[in-house]
Amino acid sequence: MTVPDPLLAQCRRLFLRDYEVWINIGVHDFEKRAEQRVIINVDLWVPLAVSTPQADQLDEVVDYDFIRRTVAQRLSKGHIHLQETLCDELLTQLLAHPKVHAVRVSTAKPDVYPDCAAVGVEVFRSKT
Repeated sequence: MTVPDPLLAQCRRLFLRDYEVWINIGVHDFEKRAEQRVIINVDLWVPLAVSTPQADQLDEVVDYDFIRRTVAQRLSKGHIHLQETLCDELLTQLLAHPKVHAVRVSTAKPDVYPDCAAVGVEVFRSKT
């Protein structure tokens, strides 16, 4: 994987990979009546200076649970129309963590079209 920003070269990358959820998402009437399968991927970049443990303790790093909990909290709020909105909201919430320097979030709907693996959205932002 290439680093999307040279300033991230001194960072540790944490990730939540292929988190499969069933949620109410979409703008069409049929999408509002039933849940859809969505695959969520998150990458966080945390500077090594604030994430290199000295005492092998959890409080020295960003806990993976933070990523999953942040996603789950947003999903619990109910229906969302656009994947773009979901990605943007997750990115903003994850980037608010004081140790996180950059975030990439992607969502994919794998069951929309029969002739492709998925349709989706990806967004990336850093604090610099």
